[in-house]
Amino acid sequence: MLRRLSIRNVVLIDKLDLDFRDGLSVLTGETGAGKSILLDSLGLALGARADSGLVRHGCDKCSVTATFTLPAGHPVFGLLAKQDVHIQDDDLVVRRVVTADGRSRAYVNDQSVSVGLLRDVGDYCVEIQGQFDQHGLLDPTTHRSTLDAHGNLGSLALAVRDQWRNWRDTQKELTATKTRINKAREEEEWLRHAVDELEKLGPEEGEEERLAEERQFLMHGEKLVAALNDAGNELSRGKGAESALRSAQRHLERELQKAEGRFEPIIEALDRAAIELEEASRAISSTLTDLNIDTGQQETVEERLFALRAAARKYNVPVDGLRALMKDYRSQIDQLEFGEKELSRLTVAVAQHRAAFVDVAQKLHTARKAAAAKLDAAINGELPPLRMEKARFVTEIIALEESEWGTDGIDRIQFMVATNPGSPAGPLNKIASGGELSRFLLALKVVLARVSAVPSLVFDEVDSGVGGATAAAIGERLHLLAEERQILVITHSPQVAARGRTHFNIAKTEDGGSMVTRVNELIDGARREEIARMLAGHSITAEARAAADSLLDKPC
Repeated sequence: MLRRLSIRNVVLIDKLDLDFRDGLSVLTGETGAGKSILLDSLGLALGARADSGLVRHGCDKCSVTATFTLPAGHPVFGLLAKQDVHIQDDDLVVRRVVTADGRSRAYVNDQSVSVGLLRDVGDYCVEIQGQFDQHGLLDPTTHRSTLDAHGNLGSLALAVRDQWRNWRDTQKELTATKTRINKAREEEEWLRHAVDELEKLGPEEGEEERLAEERQFLMHGEKLVAALNDAGNELSRGKGAESALRSAQRHLERELQKAEGRFEPIIEALDRAAIELEEASRAISSTLTDLNIDTGQQETVEERLFALRAAARKYNVPVDGLRALMKDYRSQIDQLEFGEKELSRLTVAVAQHRAAFVDVAQKLHTARKAAAAKLDAAINGELPPLRMEKARFVTEIIALEESEWGTDGIDRIQFMVATNPGSPAGPLNKIASGGELSRFLLALKVVLARVSAVPSLVFDEVDSGVGGATAAAIGERLHLLAEERQILVITHSPQVAARGRTHFNIAKTEDGGSMVTRVNELIDGARREEIARMLAGHSITAEARAAADSLLDKPC
């Protein structure tokens, strides 16, 4: 339940701390006193859209903190655990801060969270229902999930969703396979020609780079041979450089003993030079032999290189991609040969998944019919006490065409009402008037509260447009609902206010030259005066006080 609401600097509220109890809490006050501000503040703490206009004039920020006490195992704890937000006890504290420039921050137990997560948490903790609220039960798209929740059909609905996805995924695979095979059939002749051409070409990985390097080398072959020949000629000119070195070495060796060691380094150097020169001459000869430059070889290399590049241009791929393309074309041809088996397998699988979906969806349809009958009976049982003896609530379940089937099954579900005998039922949000709509929604809430995990419900003027005995009946049903859930109701009806276990008065007063909204808990005489005011207006009479006493004497 919502245990405490703390508001700081929100519009007309400078500082407010409200402590709530279980059961039915009523909030009353004159029009314009600030009841909507209170609801906006609670909505802000639950993840509603932030607006810089909520920040009190002259303040740099506002904040709202809501504290909940929840039973162990409440679904919100599992939601938070998945987001690594851990709660040490059963107290859940959500907080929202909005700055004057419109930026906002959200917290759960002082841990920073996204506004989206805060909104999800809020949906588990509080449901706010206004007279003309276009969300929740007035939104036909929620009727299916509401019925499933009431009938405890969650596991069956989940099975339907899983079977739908299996069917659709397999169908997509079958469609994609058919497309590939049909495309391959259309291009079969061209594919076979391309594979034959590429196989004859026989491209290899890295071949283009190797051929380009070889071509570059061959283009300079004549210059390389000429350089080698010139170098060899220089070494052999005259007697030859090697002969000159050996001749010089012999001259020194004849007088070696007389030189007393001075010739030895020279002779050794000449010997090394002669050896190196000999090796250089052999290297020149060997290189000339290895080069063996052939103009025909250059032509062959260029033809191969140009053929590869032409094929790459033709098939719009890099040269190194030709081999992979050839394999892909082969695969497409193979698919023509083996694709029929795959098509047959997928066709059978699609039929099996469709049959499985239809089977479980039909079971869900039958279960929804049974759940709808129980829901209708329960809600229609709530209508007479709300002074709607002649009204009728009907859950309409229509079997959809196959083209409209989806993850939620084969049904369209909508809550319908008929407000007069003999009149056809129509959509809940279109047929009922303001006062009737409030009572239909209240009847729904009383019935659905038995299966809902939301511990706190807030009604904003659920008694709008009704009075007298009807208002008293609404107060009685709110009191009944409060036996199962914490109920907060903003009301202008004294009959409803008198049924509250806790009564808060919202008033606007002047404080230090500024208007502020104050909320006070009323007890005993103060509560009597407020209900008398609601009955009589500003001039409270003895008769109004007596009527207030009569209303308050009813057991709560």
